[in-house]
Amino acid sequence: MRVPGQPAYLRSAPVNSGQQESKMQSFSELSISPSLKKRLTAARFSAPTPVQAAAIPQALGGKDVIATAQTGTGKTLAFLIPVMEKLSAQEAAGIAALVLVPTRELAMQVVAQYDALRSKQAQPAALVVGGLPEGRQLDAIRRGAQFVVATPGRLEDYMDRKLVSLAGVKTLVLDEADRMLDMGFLPAIRRIVSVVPKERQTLCFSATMDGTIAQLVRDYTRNPVRLSFGSTLKPSENVRLQAFEVADGEKPELLSRLLNKEAGRCLIFSRTKRGAERIAKSLNRQGINAAKIHGDRSQSQRIAALTGFQGGQYRVLVATDVAARGIHVQDIAHVINYDLPEVAENFIHRVGRTGRAGERGVASTLFVREQRTELFQLERALGIRMERMSMNGEPCEKSARTHRPSMERIPATFAPRLVPLPGEFLQVQMEG
Repeated sequence: MRVPGQPAYLRSAPVNSGQQESKMQSFSELSISPSLKKRLTAARFSAPTPVQAAAIPQALGGKDVIATAQTGTGKTLAFLIPVMEKLSAQEAAGIAALVLVPTRELAMQVVAQYDALRSKQAQPAALVVGGLPEGRQLDAIRRGAQFVVATPGRLEDYMDRKLVSLAGVKTLVLDEADRMLDMGFLPAIRRIVSVVPKERQTLCFSATMDGTIAQLVRDYTRNPVRLSFGSTLKPSENVRLQAFEVADGEKPELLSRLLNKEAGRCLIFSRTKRGAERIAKSLNRQGINAAKIHGDRSQSQRIAALTGFQGGQYRVLVATDVAARGIHVQDIAHVINYDLPEVAENFIHRVGRTGRAGERGVASTLFVREQRTELFQLERALGIRMERMSMNGEPCEKSARTHRPSMERIPATFAPRLVPLPGEFLQVQMEG
């Protein structure tokens, strides 16, 4: 959460209580059913990430878990495996596991991961989000879905209308808790948790853990195991960070060069919806298959764009920052910040779409001369140094440090522009 009136790039770092190690080298070592092990193998999950290796055994043992780690470290599977193992032993129908997430896109991908791993005998998951028809969501709940993935705003709406009961929930997961609080969902989360049984297991996963989130998890967990992996305010070391200073009007040319140079899937970030439209249209005119995701796109259009990007129909996806945490696509080779992000944490979430789960990635940031101060401030806040590159893709000989401006010249334009609005409305507003 950002503090009102505090410059967004200068907020305090999260509490870090140290990394927890595990000696687990393979999912086959887990004390789970042979059926689930077989499905993990079929889905080509073999070696766990550090987060998974540490969190899964603790969760399987019934412990509450609070885990902070960089984006792209495999947190979804870290809670799915223990949840699915627990559900397999439950006979009664009804909601037994509830996962709260910040965005529709993330909710859909959690459900897709669950459906890919569930047995034929297990009930399909129920997706509870805005922007999609209610009928199918409510039908899944009425059919006895044990596993529900929801955005807080839509779930709270169903509760108000007495369309859902959470009286049987035995496992509560707060996924990307920091993002949910940033989007104004704290009142909805508190109301939802107030009707969930106190005798439950709670798993909380977050990229950061500042004071507000720490208080939230203290209220909702019992003697939790605290797991922390690396700096959550820095990009993954698997991502090569490079920055290109361009003159006005040179961004389209440089973008074309980068796409021609780097093979594989590419995710491009624009600050605005109009910018995303313009970039995608220009790329398609050049014969580069590009889709787009932003606030003016309908939910069906968003799904089609993301599905096409995942399936290879589109090589490029152009998105606004609202999609930064909702895009979990394997093998994104290159992230391009066509526009600088407005706040430092958005840079982390953008760059976190590549270099995931041990793979290598590249993140390129484009900026004009007038944005040097903004770029230096971003680097200082995150403790990073981007390699300066020329238009032809060669490293610049002259270090940018030799002309680093005085920090006293930083303009006071970076204060967060968030206002206390209902969560899902705020999410839409953030996209523009």
